[in-house]
Amino acid sequence: MRLYQKFLDGVPEYLARYYWWAYLWRWGIWFFDHQPVINAILFGQYDKLLKSTLAQVEGHPAAQILQLTCVYGKLTPALLSGTCNEVHLCDVATGQLQLARRKTMHGTNRCHLARMNAECLGYRDDAFDQVIVFFLFHEMPADARHNTYAEIARVVRAGGSVLITEYAATPQRHWLYRFTPFRWLLGRLEPFLPEFWREDVAAKLSGALKQNGKALDGEPCVGYCFAGFYRIMRFNLAAR
Repeated sequence: MRLYQKFLDGVPEYLARYYWWAYLWRWGIWFFDHQPVINAILFGQYDKLLKSTLAQVEGHPAAQILQLTCVYGKLTPALLSGTCNEVHLCDVATGQLQLARRKTMHGTNRCHLARMNAECLGYRDDAFDQVIVFFLFHEMPADARHNTYAEIARVVRAGGSVLITEYAATPQRHWLYRFTPFRWLLGRLEPFLPEFWREDVAAKLSGALKQNGKALDGEPCVGYCFAGFYRIMRFNLAAR
């Protein structure tokens, strides 16, 4: 038996195969949820990315927010501290949900955790005013991203929004990308990133929304970080 197969406890095969050490192994979960580690992985940009993401969070009273999968760091506690709204958080990994619960004890009554695969959510149609996706898509193969776009489009309401913080499109002029050994290493650690770099996120989301009888309201609001290496995208949906 290959090592990763020990972690196939109801999680997607690609997650166990490529990321068991980062998201499923208990010592990996402990190690990566330290701010210095997270900040180093994001080349010192974590606080900027978090601040820019929080600035785009839906703040109107009674908004229902879905954070699609747990993330290391302060995002979920910050969502609870910065709004009085309900925050729903789902993840396919039990260890990640346990970690999230420990970090959100101050807002237990407003933070609802559920074990779900982002490709097949158990929420009803049009359940949320905003869906937040923080550095998830680049860790998925193309078919998983396709299914996740479809689920986001299904559960977000017309007139709502989708907030995606991710790598930007292929950063051909960025010094990190131009440094071949680094680009090779990043491609080994993040095997689905090279393909995601070339993906038109707006077109993919727009197509999924169309399949659900919804549409984007104009162009997305896009902010960049670290000389265009990362981006924060807010997609507003047209009201019916």
